[in-house]
Amino acid sequence: MTDVRAPESDPFDPAAERDDPPRPGPGSPGGGAFGLADWLKWAWRQLTSMRIALILLFLLAVGTVPGSILPQQGADPAAVQQYYVSHPGLAPWLNRLGLFNVFAAPWFAAIYLLLFASLIGCVVPRTFRLAGSTRSLPPRAPRNLSRLPRSAEYVTTLPPAAAAAVAAKVLSGHGFRLRRPAAGEDAGATGETGPGNGHWVSAEKGYLREAGNLLFHLALLGLLVSVALGGLFGYKADRLLVQGQTFADTTSALDEFHPGRFVTGADLARFTMTLNQFTASYISTGQQRGQPSAFDARVTYTEQPGGPARTGHLAVNRPLSVDGAKVYLIGHGYAPVFKVTDARGQVVYDQATPFVAGATGNFLSEGVVKVPDAQPDQLGFTGVFVPTAANVGGTLESVFPAADNPVVSLIGYAGNLGENAGPAQSVYELDTAGMKRLTASPQALAPGQSLKLPGDRGTITFTGYVPWVSLAITHDPGQLPALICGMAALGGLLLSFMVRRRRVFVRARASQPGAGENGTTVQVGGLARTDASGSFEAEFAALAAELKSAHEQAAPGEPAVSPQPEGE
Repeated sequence: MTDVRAPESDPFDPAAERDDPPRPGPGSPGGGAFGLADWLKWAWRQLTSMRIALILLFLLAVGTVPGSILPQQGADPAAVQQYYVSHPGLAPWLNRLGLFNVFAAPWFAAIYLLLFASLIGCVVPRTFRLAGSTRSLPPRAPRNLSRLPRSAEYVTTLPPAAAAAVAAKVLSGHGFRLRRPAAGEDAGATGETGPGNGHWVSAEKGYLREAGNLLFHLALLGLLVSVALGGLFGYKADRLLVQGQTFADTTSALDEFHPGRFVTGADLARFTMTLNQFTASYISTGQQRGQPSAFDARVTYTEQPGGPARTGHLAVNRPLSVDGAKVYLIGHGYAPVFKVTDARGQVVYDQATPFVAGATGNFLSEGVVKVPDAQPDQLGFTGVFVPTAANVGGTLESVFPAADNPVVSLIGYAGNLGENAGPAQSVYELDTAGMKRLTASPQALAPGQSLKLPGDRGTITFTGYVPWVSLAITHDPGQLPALICGMAALGGLLLSFMVRRRRVFVRARASQPGAGENGTTVQVGGLARTDASGSFEAEFAALAAELKSAHEQAAPGEPAVSPQPEGE
């Protein structure tokens, strides 16, 4: 089959990518040599090619894997330190590669910026090409339509000019963009001089395919910009809040604060929040016993200092929007309440102390109590909170995550807590280097029970417990743009997959004398750029039948001649 090609200026086919080596420019000396400008042009062509863009996108996806597997310095510094302890040989090498701070690593930024530049270099030229193609007319009809992938031919008694006009009306009604020959255009292009050889119609449809492709690239570019907005102008913070307590969204009141590069403490939302009540429900029977069924945190908040108090609810995947920030419920636990009196009989500690659940399950939690105001010696306790205590093989274990039978097990120490010297201590760790152990074994206490410390150093009473919640406070100005760009990218893909760029041509020629037929011979040809589903064959057959029917209605006396498919 003869290949039918469109003119070089035809916008139907996108520009092919060029992966050839650099060629010397017009101004290069010596003809065969090339200079720095030629190298730069070649490098830009490679960077803006679709193949390089896909490679960079793949590298960006691969680069995020360590950020989701390894602990990150910005999100969990304690876990990074623990990784150093657990893997003393491997951790320094991972740190040199920036794998503990992936999203701030230079290599990740390089991939991100190269992908950004690649998309800009791809999208901007395509934008101008698409704008040009929307103004350009379809190409002129080929001379021999029977060589096209789809073709049909029939005879009508209409004159060639009338037959072409009827075909134009039918194709226009189907949304095709039309092109009709100017005076002398056909003869000048083909060399034909016979009468009626200038009557043809070119029709084209499916411009939305290229628009969808362009929309996808623009949306992908918008996604990168949205991510950059979040990284530059957003922030993340964490706060552990015990039931009944209030906190303000300030850097001093937050447990962790991870600002964007252009964010300071003055950019934080100015709200305050109080945890009024937290309830957790668990499945009590069946194979899923102990699995959570519902979490609900009731809070009171004010969006501005001195503003009206409002109530709200927090649940998993149901954040609360406050003053431009979103507050997420990401965890919870128990805070046993202890009352400590020292040797003088004075109450030196009376508050809820958050305990953190370990890896053993059922919220078996660990924590410490530090009493720096006790006299004559400072006091400290390490403890384990057991929500539903049971003796399993001589060991106190939790058999259910709800606090159905709460018990706390404590070991007491006296001496110097070491808080006034050396680095800052964690509230969940007790430095016993300068302290003396007071109890030989852990002492179990139920709510209301007390432990009298030896040496008349005082007593500690376990008065009960209250829940605590872990809150994540985030502000991401790129979140909504990213959602919009994601939806636009999906819409662009659907357009590029579902819409086909196709052309239909019609030629009307006066039948040659002596051919045995009178009237006009109508040739219809069509082709589609991509037709993996094969639907264009049915569409073309329907169009050819409709064109023939329209010609028959315009000339009632015309004999019925069925379209003859050719070029199959």
